[in-house]
Amino acid sequence: MVVCGLACWRCRWLLPLLLGLAIIMGIIALAGRGWLESESAPYVQQASLWQSCTRSPEDLNWNCESLMDYGWGRAAAATYLVGFVILVICFALAVIAFSIEILRFNFVRGIGGLLFVVAAFQIIGLVIYPVKFAEEIPLVGNNMFSWAYGFGWASTVVVIGCAFFFCCLPNWEDEVLGNIKPTYYYSSPERAPYLN
Repeated sequence: MVVCGLACWRCRWLLPLLLGLAIIMGIIALAGRGWLESESAPYVQQASLWQSCTRSPEDLNWNCESLMDYGWGRAAAATYLVGFVILVICFALAVIAFSIEILRFNFVRGIGGLLFVVAAFQIIGLVIYPVKFAEEIPLVGNNMFSWAYGFGWASTVVVIGCAFFFCCLPNWEDEVLGNIKPTYYYSSPERAPYLN
């Protein structure tokens, strides 16, 4: 039976694996066209981080306009993209940190600090986008912020969780490295008659 908790050296790859998952969700958010979509048929509007598209109910072709023509569109894309690039760097640093036998715990705490920076950039981009989109782009019909936008938030939530773990991991340095001797509790029958 294998016991694998936070204080398990074999499980050191869980945090880099979670960062890899956050990267995959970030890629889906960056490439997805489902940041904003029509809520129900007829589907006449959809938008990504990069462009907004509309069509008439009887037309099959989308008419798209770039959101990079707007200052807020460039700001939302830039902040989310900068956060994503720093996330990729943190993933590479985490793989390096957990690959070496002598784990540098101050290095791990630095990765946690960078992950908080990633979360800040991504949150800024994820807040700018819906606020300014709803103010400046004419919405057609009933719309909702959809799956790709949700993947952006999911990536950010995973990054925040990993940031806390990376920052707190040095507090359990001895447990992770296996430097703590097990503690055994024994009581004799005379001292604890209620155990019989």
